[in-house]
Amino acid sequence: MTVNSRLNTSRWAPHALAALRIMAALLFLQHALQKFFDFPAPIQGAPDPLPAILVVAGVIELVTGVLIVVGYWTRSAAFLAAGLMAAAYFMAHAPMSFWPVLNMGEAAILFCFVFFYLAFAGPGALALDNRSSDTSADQFRHTSA
Repeated sequence: MTVNSRLNTSRWAPHALAALRIMAALLFLQHALQKFFDFPAPIQGAPDPLPAILVVAGVIELVTGVLIVVGYWTRSAAFLAAGLMAAAYFMAHAPMSFWPVLNMGEAAILFCFVFFYLAFAGPGALALDNRSSDTSADQFRHTSA
């Protein structure tokens, strides 16, 4: 008998995935809140008003962050957020240095890969995506010819 079979850790995997999803999205949301509301503090050295590219990034962070926290359209929102973070890394961080620790891009890389994982793994437990209803995907399966 293995340790996993005695502890049955796989039973908790959906909840661990939910914890990862919720915490990553809450941390991600801080970036949007900082851009639009100077909360918890203003962005150091950010121009006022924000350039259009930062406004667009902030809107994506806000919308996808909320969707991922509540677990609604998680896969699509996470895929979009992962793409945003990949673009942010290559546009803002990579030109400063090849090494992420020197270009301050570790958070962008981590967000990118965590959201990329969520896009394929799904939301885990405690998500609106898990509610039982006749969604559009289910409607196609239940139609009769």
